[in-house]
Order: sequence, then structure tokens, then C-alpha cells
Amino acid sequence: MPHLHMEYTANLPELKADVALLRLNNALVASGQFAAELDIKSRAVKLETFRVGTGLGERGFVHVKLALLSGRSPEIKKQLADSLLAVIQELGPWPADVSVQLCVEILDIDRGPYAKALVGQ
Repeated sequence: MPHLHMEYTANLPELKADVALLRLNNALVASGQFAAELDIKSRAVKLETFRVGTGLGERGFVHVKLALLSGRSPEIKKQLADSLLAVIQELGPWPADVSVQLCVEILDIDRGPYAKALVGQ
């Protein structure tokens, strides 16, 4: 735990997903909220088919979703959201002809039914 999901639109060609995930993971480690860096699982999905609103202009987005075991305060969640947003703001350069929305969402995972096992080294 945690699980970080990053979705981004295909019209952001300069976005390097592997670099983005490493920077996002580093921000989570720096937060001090997680016991070990190897607990952080992140993945990125490039969206080829998407729509932002109904307008005709070129639009795109980066949406980061962080799923955490329940129990953290709203203040801690806000700090995590703000630090992740700061990371994605620095991921540019962004295309000059694309209006890009950057979003972070923090979700709770119920601790009771969550299960985890480590296999191998």
C-alpha cells in the first residue's frame, strides 16, 4: 500500500510515464506516510480514446488516483494530494495548443477486507 494510478491522454507526447511514476513515488516516500518504499505500487495508462468536455478545442488531462488504507486524517490526505499535484505540474513541457487539466484524487481502501502477501525476494 499505497496504489497509485496515473491516466494521461495521448495528446501529451512529451509526458514520460516512467519518469512521472518515479517522481510520484519519490514524493510519496518523502511524505513519511509509508513504512517502506517497496510498499508503493504505481502504474500509468495512456488513453488513446478520451474526451474532455464538449468543446472543439484540443484538450487533455493527467489524472492521478492514490488509493490508501483507511485511517489517515483529511489534513494528511490534502498534503499528499498537494505534493502529488506539484509533481505532475512539473512534468511538462505541455503542448502549447492543448488545454491540460491536472488532477489528483485520494481514495480510502477499507482495511478490514484488504489482503496482501509478498512472494519471493
